[in-house]
Amino acid sequence: MQPALLLDEVPLVAILRGVTPDRASAVGDALFSAGIRAIEVPLNSPKPFDSIAQLSRLFGKSCLIGAGTVLDVDDVDRTRNAGGLLIVSPNTDSRVIARARSLDLVSMPGFATATEAFVAIAAGAARLKLFPAASYGPAHVTALRAVLPTHVKIYAVGGVEAAQIGNWLRAGAAGFGLGSELFKPDYSLADIAARARRAVEAIEQAQREK
Repeated sequence: MQPALLLDEVPLVAILRGVTPDRASAVGDALFSAGIRAIEVPLNSPKPFDSIAQLSRLFGKSCLIGAGTVLDVDDVDRTRNAGGLLIVSPNTDSRVIARARSLDLVSMPGFATATEAFVAIAAGAARLKLFPAASYGPAHVTALRAVLPTHVKIYAVGGVEAAQIGNWLRAGAAGFGLGSELFKPDYSLADIAARARRAVEAIEQAQREK
């Protein structure tokens, strides 16, 4: 399966901000067992490339692994060298998007406005991260969907809770990035797994009811 298709199978990205390399594999296994198929390690986490490398070795192409908070081209290269295939940013940077696409990585740049969205699309992005989603709300997605190309997918990230997933899907969001809803460094593995199961069940139910 092509890496990007994992996001279509289960459109949830688990954001492991603050994860450490000594826990990365165990946390990743708990998430994967619960149905998560995409994991992001933000680069402001401790030794993020070590965690990305561990997760990439553990899952191969069965789970989309990559980096978040990617702000420059060098970090795109370092992510790829660690085995990562997903590049997530909080902003729209054409250079980062173009470099990710040139390496055949999945690019998910952050945006808020229609202008930023079209800049990202022109650079080659087809999956956009609305960030911070909670500041804009589902109605913002509905308005954007009226003008964005149909093949472009919007992922709501930042302040989204599992209980709100249905509202976002009905508004036109294609998927989600969940951080503290799924992971904090002090969460136990059992808690992480339970949270992930609830999120996967929530999106499956919302997709059926959409």
